Amino acid sequence: MHLYCVFIYPAASGASARSGFPDRLQMALLAFPVAAAAYISFPKDKGLQGAPKQTNKKRISLKKMIHVASSLAFSYLHNSCIGLKVKQGLLPSLEDLLFYTIAEGQEKIPVHKFITALKSTGLRTSDPRLKECMDMLRLTLQTTSDGVMLDKDLFKKCVQSNIVLLTQAFRRKFVIPDFMSFTSHIDELYESAKKQSGGKVADYIPQLAKFSPDLWGVSLCTVDGQRHSVGDTKVPFCLQSCVKPLKYAIAVNDLGTEYVHRYVGKEPSGLRFNKLFLNEDGKSYITFNNANTQFQKITKQQGANNAEKFDYVMQFMNKMAGNEYVGFSNATFQSERESGDRNFAIGYYLKEKKCFPEGTDMVAILDFYFQLCSIEVTCESASVMAATLANVLSPEAVRNTLSLMHSCGMYDFSGQFAFHVGLPAKSGVAGGILLVVPNVMGLMCWSPPLDKMGNSVKGIHFCHDLVSLCNFHNYDNLRHFAKKLDPRREGGDQRHSFGPMDYENLQQELALKETVWKKVSPESNEDISRTVVYRMEGRGEQN
Repeated sequence: MHLYCVFIYPAASGASARSGFPDRLQMALLAFPVAAAAYISFPKDKGLQGAPKQTNKKRISLKKMIHVASSLAFSYLHNSCIGLKVKQGLLPSLEDLLFYTIAEGQEKIPVHKFITALKSTGLRTSDPRLKECMDMLRLTLQTTSDGVMLDKDLFKKCVQSNIVLLTQAFRRKFVIPDFMSFTSHIDELYESAKKQSGGKVADYIPQLAKFSPDLWGVSLCTVDGQRHSVGDTKVPFCLQSCVKPLKYAIAVNDLGTEYVHRYVGKEPSGLRFNKLFLNEDGKSYITFNNANTQFQKITKQQGANNAEKFDYVMQFMNKMAGNEYVGFSNATFQSERESGDRNFAIGYYLKEKKCFPEGTDMVAILDFYFQLCSIEVTCESASVMAATLANVLSPEAVRNTLSLMHSCGMYDFSGQFAFHVGLPAKSGVAGGILLVVPNVMGLMCWSPPLDKMGNSVKGIHFCHDLVSLCNFHNYDNLRHFAKKLDPRREGGDQRHSFGPMDYENLQQELALKETVWKKVSPESNEDISRTVVYRMEGRGEQN
């Protein structure tokens, strides 16, 4: 025995159009009684089969039809009621809830209190995603007589453009919920590393030798845009070898993995970064040594000159840094070029062994290599680069880059670093260490004195202490490392409270799961490496 369910679609000029009922609701209301009757008449494990193909009848599972029809009807009615209640003032809006949370019973909020509360979440007033809010706040302060206080109406006017991001921040839905507590630990680790002595500032490039050995800074940026800096984090310095994973990522993004690895290997060599050595296939062992990085033609325009290639890479760097500081040290470029005899020797050796793509100008490639090593950043801008790789690069490029950083990013200390720290990282002779905690944050440590392996003494100490304190190591297991902190979870340390609001119940009442959360989170079936695109870009439809 079979049952055929026919869906009736009303014409636009029919009763549904006149009554204002959406087609989705009418279809649900029509389907539901038919499905319910069928469900009562037939066993639960039977489906609808045998519908003629020439009609618009559909073979469909009874349970699925009932579920879909009832869900459509309930969803529409529920959301309509919620929206109506908010409009009528029966339920508070998100702006109202945020005001009450910060005001803590007062009728007005001091501007400094709002800014302080905002910074405690990890967000900065300079965050480009908060531009509309900050612009409106400045305008409001200029045009009101009570310039330092915000009543509810003024507050709502200021925050409404960025209410989704602000709600997520104050509901502690960022990747590091208790950011104040976490940054206090970071400051302690910074002070501990600051006490480390020893090491020597690189002097084989004259411009690098001019940096003070006392400079020391750490900056971090989470995938949600939470920022923290301590120390000399605004002093520009050259990326040097820290640029290698970035330009490798651009090469893979533009040319593909297969093409890039025709000329460069993937295996750590265990040798010094400037060694003249090829593997049995006639390739340089690893992607991040000087031999390999000399080859890469980082542009789709194969005939482009060095100036065009450099502009192309700088555009990528600026995107990665969120338009924060990215510069160029011409003095370092000239200095490195004049003292680069060993790199020229490596270049001629590779040319003899046919390691370059056909038609490559080896001298031009070396000049381009020296230019890229002379790109300047600060700790703050570099930490954004580490946190937002997926914003401008393909998932394939990000995955390959992090894999190689993990296996061979720290010169011939890479094995030790992977064992003890267990995170992708890349060091440079200027004293920088670019560290990535996947799906959590990017971090840049900078201190010019280097150990005998060519890595920053203070930076290595900081990374070791960070993983000893927090369960960031790739193979940390919560059951076996229970004493480690997990900053991604709330609990453990005492927190500052913004008020006793029961946000989980409010979320259900306001249907935030449908109207807000999906705007700032990727769908569950999307590539995990794209998470930061939604969280960092700050576009209108994703904010």
